[in-house]
This record gives sequence, structure tokens and C-alpha cells, in this order.
Amino acid sequence: MDLRLWSLLLAAVCGVTVEGFKNGKVTAACDSMVPLHDQHSPSVQPSSPYMVTVDKSKFSPGDKIKVSILPSGSGAKYFEGFLLEARDAGHLDGPAVGSFDLVDLTISQLLNCGNIQGSAVSHTSKTKKTEVQVIWNAPKDSPPSVQFLATVVQHYSTFWVKIPAPVVSQNGVTPLPTRPTMTVETTTPSVFPKPFSSEGCGSKKSCLRGPVGCHPETDPDCFFLSFAPVAHSVVFELSGPAEGYVAFALSLDKWMGNDDVYQCVRNGDRVDIEAAYVKGRTHPEGASGSGISDAAWRLADGIIQCRFRREVRIPQDHRRFDLDKSYYLFLANGRAEYGKVHRHDCQPLISTYKKVITGSPENMNGSRSPLMMKFHGALMLVAWMTAATTGIIIARYFKPSWPDRTIFGQKVWFQVHRVMMILVVLLTGTGFILPFIYRGGWSSRAGAHPYLGCTVMTLAVLQPFMAIFRPPPDSARRYIFNWMHMGAGTSAVIIAVAAMFLGVGQQALLLPTVVSNVALVGFAVWFAVAFLVLELQKQGLLKRETQSTGDDDPILFETSQADYKDSMVKNVVLAVFIIGNVGFVIALLCSINSV
Repeated sequence: MDLRLWSLLLAAVCGVTVEGFKNGKVTAACDSMVPLHDQHSPSVQPSSPYMVTVDKSKFSPGDKIKVSILPSGSGAKYFEGFLLEARDAGHLDGPAVGSFDLVDLTISQLLNCGNIQGSAVSHTSKTKKTEVQVIWNAPKDSPPSVQFLATVVQHYSTFWVKIPAPVVSQNGVTPLPTRPTMTVETTTPSVFPKPFSSEGCGSKKSCLRGPVGCHPETDPDCFFLSFAPVAHSVVFELSGPAEGYVAFALSLDKWMGNDDVYQCVRNGDRVDIEAAYVKGRTHPEGASGSGISDAAWRLADGIIQCRFRREVRIPQDHRRFDLDKSYYLFLANGRAEYGKVHRHDCQPLISTYKKVITGSPENMNGSRSPLMMKFHGALMLVAWMTAATTGIIIARYFKPSWPDRTIFGQKVWFQVHRVMMILVVLLTGTGFILPFIYRGGWSSRAGAHPYLGCTVMTLAVLQPFMAIFRPPPDSARRYIFNWMHMGAGTSAVIIAVAAMFLGVGQQALLLPTVVSNVALVGFAVWFAVAFLVLELQKQGLLKRETQSTGDDDPILFETSQADYKDSMVKNVVLAVFIIGNVGFVIALLCSINSV
């Protein structure tokens, strides 16, 4: 199947998982009335800020009862989703009874629970609602008493299940008391007052940090993961600056997929500590029986921290990895909305090698950029910042230089230009294929960068073919080649510079913004200034008149001295340009090595 089609299918699957059932098609929840929202449990009753009301307390078969869902005045102002059913008040776990008519088709829709047409009502979208009204039709075989139950979703992770309405009974039937709905007991992680410390890293606990050697207690930009075996369990500490969540994963390789994931997710003014599992490049699935205990968290100054204990082995859940084996460690962060995580903001920090979680303590190294992508960036920078620009300057301004010198029978300028351009093609071609090998195809999240890269690659390959089939110097068509060759080369350099500016912000090679942008801007200005000085010198605007001493022929002397000074100016400009150029390239290469 085409790679783009696979990407679309994957996006569709991820969208359904992340957003839940925002279209209200929740027939799968007809029996339990519990939303199928991964990793989240119903809020504890009777604290529901919503209520279900009816306009009658008595009815007869065939009657119509208006049912409303609305805030109870205890804080909530709106809700996003709901599911409403009528059930036998004497058997609330039984099937839905009767059918509904809609009052507002824009916010509500009918569902078929069981074999009854229109026996439930749900939302049509997750737009905010302040009230929903529907009409219930009492069937001929109505039970003696009926109770309406509603599940109301305030946000994705905040919902109340089976909120009861007052019981309504048939005429002549003694009303049943309204029964409370299920209560969910939850264990809330505790809050710890102090930030984590890197003390003991390498001696008492293993640590993975980014940047290398940072300290979570003092560095606000420090991403930190530590773990230490205790008896038959392992204590994990996770910290990092994030808007929504920080997470780590245990993986058998350096690719996302089939990984054991643990997330610390900000949900309002608290942090939810969750275990999950990732199948392929999809949204994490919640895990039951995660084995997490002694959970605690801290939220301060935009930094999320959490600590928990996990058993070394969890036999009842085959998706939980055994901690006495070796794994790569992934450390990621990203946005979250109402406790629902989104795709990580940047490439995860991945440990350089596998580590046995229960093994001896050590300080681990990691990188947010794969080695293959580092080589891609380095090759492209050397090709277009150094080789291409030097080759262009040599061809345009140094043709008259070294007139009596040759290299393998060709003028010096031509051989230097040719070597530089061959180097550009080889480096660009090698760097070009590396991202495709790493990604296994086209990257749909890289923006305009890959399109610019393909354009540069095409122009780079086109140049030597034009040179091979160029007409002789005295040909009447020679000017066509000259203009095409210069135009293609100039366009390639301009597009390559644009691609470099976009490339340093890619997730797979996210360089420090200040260093990379300063180096690239500095290179562009440096090249422009060198180009301008050489162009002015070529046009004769920088030449100085020389004075003859009278000892030699004035014309020959002045010409010889002027040519000498011109040659010196060009050589000095070239040398200064190359030194500065190499400095900018080294700065960027060091930046690549640091990520």
C-alpha cells in the first residue's frame, strides 16, 4: 500500500483514539454507560455538578415525559458529551426501555441500544452545551417505575456515570426511592514539596538527563529520569519542563512502537500518573493492572515531576515489560488537554544503549537526534556552506589568477571549481538518501524542508550534466550555457540556505535555536560581504592609481603593480572568507554533536 495512504489511515486511527467518541456514536457503552476513554475513571458520586430532571412524576403507557440535562449550579456551566437512557427502576442494570424524540437535532441524536429504535440519546459533537431536552415515549409494556440515567462528560477525562433522575411511576404504583449510582473509590497520588535531586546519580541510582549532566533541582530546562531497584520493585523519578506531560518508555529498539510507557500528565492543578502501551506510531493505550504504587507528584514553575514504584514483574499483564531485562529508554514531553496527551513536541531523548533497569547504577547518555540524521545535517552543511560557496567564488573571480599554472593540464581555477562541485554533488547525494533510509520513506511532518531538499538535489545533479554537454568556448551558443549554469548554481545555493534554516528546526535534528540561527545568519552575511567586495573589485571600483618612480616604463610598471594589488586583494578576501566560513560550519557541527 502507498506510504501516504498508510499515513492517512494511521492519522485516522490516532484521531479516533485521542478524541474519544466526539461524534456521539457511543452504542458500545449502552450497557455500562461508561465512556471508553483510555486511562480515565468516572468522577466520584455524589459530587456531580449536573442533574437530570423530568416534568412528571406519574405516567401511563403512551405518555410523553420531557427529560432535561443541565448544570446543578454547583460550579459547572457547560458539558461536552452525554448519554441518556431510561431503565426499569427496579432493575437499573437491565436494558434501556422506551424511546425518545429529539427537541434539538443539532446537539442530540438517537441511538439504538439493544433492539429498541431510539432507546438512547447522545451528543452530536463536543461543542459546549448548557442544557439538553428530549421527549421520552412510554411504551405499552412499561415497567411499573422508570428511572432516567445520564452519563455527562465535562471534558475528556472528567465525567460522571449514571447520574439519576427522580423515579417516575405508573399511575396507581407506589413510587420507588431514587437510588444512588455507583461510587468509584480512587487512590490519589500524594504531593511532595521538594524538587528531585541528581545526587546519587551513578552511585545509588541510574540517571538519564538532557542536557547531559543537568540538575533538576536547579536547572529549569533539565529533563531527568532516574530509577533504582528496591526489593522486588523499582522506584522511578521523572521530571521535565512541559505544558502538558512528561513521559518515558521502555523499548526493545530505537523506534517508537510496542513500548511500555509511563506518563505524568497535568490535569488542571494535579498530575495523573498513568501506565500505557504503544502499538506502532499510535496514541498510547491505557493499561489495567499497571503495578504502579506509592505515586507522588509535584507541579511548580512549569515543571512536572512524578515518582512511583513498579513491581519488577507483572504476570497478569503481558504488555508490562519485566524490569530485570535491558531496554532503550525514551524520554518525551508534550501538550495535554484535560488530561489527554497529544503528540510529543520534539524528538524524544533516547538512551545511547540498552540498560537493565534493575542493574547497577550508572549515568547514561542519550540523544534526541539519530546518528543518521546528524550525518545528514553535517554533510549538507559542509557541501553548501563551504564547498559550493568556495567553488562559486573561484569560478567567478579567480579565472585571471595563476595564468601560468595548471593542474593535470587544466587551469588552476577550473580544477578547483570542478573538485568543489564534484564534492558538492557527492556530499549532497549521500546526505539526501539518509533521511529516506531513517524514515523508511517520505516524512509528512517535515514541512517545506524535504521539498526544498529535493529541488537542491535536482539542481546539483543537473549541473555536471550541463557541464559535460557545454558547447566550445567560441561557440555562438556558449552564452546560453553560461547563463543556465550560473542561474542553476545560484538558485541551488539560495534554496539550500533556505533549506538549512528550516532544517535546524526539524524534530529529528532540533538544534539550539540561538546558536544555529546566529551561525546561519552569520554565514549568509559573511558570504554576501565577500561576494560584494570581490564584485566591486572586479568592476574596478576598488582599484587605486599607482605612481611611477620614473625608473621603468610607466605603463608597464603601473599595470604590473595594479594587477599585483588586485591579486592580493582577492587572495586576502578569499582567505578571510574561508576562515570565517569554516568557523561558522564548525559551530554548527558542534551544535549537531551536542543534541
